[in-house]
Amino acid sequence: MSAASDLPPPVITPNFLGTLRTLRKLVRNPMEAWPAGVYTDPYVVSHMLGRNTMFICDPDLVQQVLVDDAESFVKAEPMRRSLEPALGRGILTSEGARWRLHRRVSAPVFRPAHVNNFIPAMITASREMRDVWATLPEGAPLEITHEMMRVTFEIILETMLSGRGNTDVARVEVSIRDFLESTSWQTALSALGAPTWTPFPGKSRSERGGDYLRHIVTERIVERRVSGERRNDLLSLMLDAKDPETGEGLDDTDIRDNIITSIGAGHETTTLALTWTFFLLARNPAIESRVLSEIAQVTGGAALEAGQVAELTYTRQVVQESMRVYPPVAMVVRQSTRDLKVGGVKITPHDNVFVPIYAIHHHTTLWPNPDVFDPERFAPEAVKARHRWSYLPFGAGPRICIGMGFALLEAVAILGTLLPASRLSAEPGFVPTPKLRVTMRPAEGMPMRLHRRG
Repeated sequence: MSAASDLPPPVITPNFLGTLRTLRKLVRNPMEAWPAGVYTDPYVVSHMLGRNTMFICDPDLVQQVLVDDAESFVKAEPMRRSLEPALGRGILTSEGARWRLHRRVSAPVFRPAHVNNFIPAMITASREMRDVWATLPEGAPLEITHEMMRVTFEIILETMLSGRGNTDVARVEVSIRDFLESTSWQTALSALGAPTWTPFPGKSRSERGGDYLRHIVTERIVERRVSGERRNDLLSLMLDAKDPETGEGLDDTDIRDNIITSIGAGHETTTLALTWTFFLLARNPAIESRVLSEIAQVTGGAALEAGQVAELTYTRQVVQESMRVYPPVAMVVRQSTRDLKVGGVKITPHDNVFVPIYAIHHHTTLWPNPDVFDPERFAPEAVKARHRWSYLPFGAGPRICIGMGFALLEAVAILGTLLPASRLSAEPGFVPTPKLRVTMRPAEGMPMRLHRRG
């Protein structure tokens, strides 16, 4: 652990208030509406905006809801309502038989053999960003969330669609941002029972962004269908994928929605994992030094190659710990479909069960010094010693993130390429505020300064 690890992330201090004030908190930052007990207690039961709500933080309860009794819970309606306008009905938002089909067809696409084929594209995009940074003056200001969006989006375009083609990258970034900003309104309005057509600030911008994402992906699908061409990308794999049980494939709408999910959700989470990691490394120079030593040892001082990424085990631990301190997906919400008991608490149909991942990752009974950044928590023996479901950056159970392996490889490849050439420093006194918009972003952005290494 670094001696400089004494800057904890700001823990959101919430409390339940009246309906109107709770609604304002849900729109501004839903984490502010969590009860304070989520950081200390096994669970908290409350009545929130007219619904019975249970927050579960004990890993055994998480296992029951997300793993053992997963068939008795579906994605809560507010979450589906906030995600479907942009992502459609792909693997992230579908339920039941439709979800099982998507999962069976998509799972082989993300097997290690396929994912490893994408590492060269990850390295290439990372080197291009390294070279761009090399042209900037010493101390140049960078908005790291934006920078990481650029590099991860280039990787997504190459691995999912074999390049950007005529895609307007800047427009996609704005589209995703506008969509995410709209989700808190969608969630709050859904909780109040308002109809889907209810207007809210930014709704039109969000809808235009979703339309653009659907247009560019549909255009690529049609091109491939007409030409019959196949490439080393996700689109080709999904066009040819078949359900191992039925032989059924996905139609163009299903493929479109799953590609958009990978673009919108997949690249967003990796962007944020890297953004938070750069901030934490800037605050913990001893840990950053150890990462640099590992990279130098693995590469012999040369540029990182695709076959070396898997050897950066400590760098991977750093990413994993960053995703504990600042999980890009900070909350999962499920809605019960039947009567059952969770931790002795009676749950009835349509009750909401919240899994506050950020709070679980900072829970005082699960993690020693939970607000300290310490990658040793992810050394193999430490991982074996704790409950599997005390760490949930990719969810849990049958709906665990299908792109988990891809995301970790991508983050390590980017760090392994950028860190030896550049050091990023945080602005003096700057401490970002986590803000939940489906994903957890720094509310103020992540302003940093670029410095060249000797």
